[in-house]
Amino acid sequence: MRPSTPLLTTDDPDRLGGRDSSPVTDEHVSHIAHIPGRELPDEDVLVPDTQGPGLPLRLVYLVLGLALFVTALGLMKAGAAELIPSLEGSVFTDNAWSTLGLGWLGACLVLSGSPVAASSLALLDGGAIDRTQSFTMLAGSRLGAAFVVLVVGVVYAVRGRGPAANRRAPISIGILSLLMTAVVYVPGAIVGYVILERGWLDGFDIGTSPSVTSATDALFGWAVDVVEAVAPDWALFPVGVAVLLLGFQLFDRVLPSVGSEQLEHRADAWYTRKWPMFLVGCGVTLLTLSVAVSLTLMVPLVAKGYLRRSNALPYIAGANITTLADTLVAAILTGNQDAVRVVLAVTLAVSVWTLFLLAFAYPLLRTVLLGIARRALESRARLAAFAAALFVVPVVLIAI
Repeated sequence: MRPSTPLLTTDDPDRLGGRDSSPVTDEHVSHIAHIPGRELPDEDVLVPDTQGPGLPLRLVYLVLGLALFVTALGLMKAGAAELIPSLEGSVFTDNAWSTLGLGWLGACLVLSGSPVAASSLALLDGGAIDRTQSFTMLAGSRLGAAFVVLVVGVVYAVRGRGPAANRRAPISIGILSLLMTAVVYVPGAIVGYVILERGWLDGFDIGTSPSVTSATDALFGWAVDVVEAVAPDWALFPVGVAVLLLGFQLFDRVLPSVGSEQLEHRADAWYTRKWPMFLVGCGVTLLTLSVAVSLTLMVPLVAKGYLRRSNALPYIAGANITTLADTLVAAILTGNQDAVRVVLAVTLAVSVWTLFLLAFAYPLLRTVLLGIARRALESRARLAAFAAALFVVPVVLIAI
């Protein structure tokens, strides 16, 4: 074990290189903690020496922070939803490629994949699109759903305070979420398309189920309704950003930076292991019925040193499977069996492909995705190009 070394700041949370030779002040004292790796090489992580509030107060901060967090996402979605009507039209639904682009672009614009996924089923049920187009629109909605994590990561990075504030880690979670989603859903969608087209699920019928409501919506959805009732539509998005900042401040109090001794002895912790993190990702997303909520919760955890970015990949993989739960419920409630088969085709193919990648190709996958994320963060121009591609690609698909 390597002893902790006083230090003020660094540019990279996962790879610490040079050291700051400036004097250490009492206000922002930090140390380098050496973390022995289980599945990854050893690394040094910079952590500030701080003490957080007691457990009861942390619980209060947790509830209030979660309330603000969910409310902020709801307000941001409501504000961005005004753009959806402009996307509807024949040019967006004239073939399967167009609906793929529509689902992708729509999810990016409304900062959520679930409303767009549900729209694909409603359009199918109403006869506006066929089963194949509904399938590609659903797959596209998942490709664009993780864009909200990049947006939240940027917001978190911009509001960073103090010399130890790191601006790369929260943004990298958004990039990794988008990359992991693409790696899982593109091949999975191809297999799911074959399953659907060959009619392997045509004999499968499932009855209507009672409505399922997200636990977070039931607890905190009223706050979004209150703001929507008093604020103009154009103000919903900026108000959502402001609420998000307040929520992050409360999360900061719940999640104080880990001390060097805690980090140096956490190599065997469950959150450093692949399959426990995968199951947690499945469970959190199933509980909240929102991949936006479950994935953006990773932003402060990574930014504050609780998780390494690479350890978040299995969590993202699990979240990308159970995020389809609310879509499956929506399909059942339509009473349209083709809608149910569309969701099942995506879910089965993506689940099998995800398990295969984690079981047999995880080290290679992790290395490749982390390498791409690191390159995208090397400059603002590369990050801007990465973000621009998220909109350019679906626009090209729509134009086909």
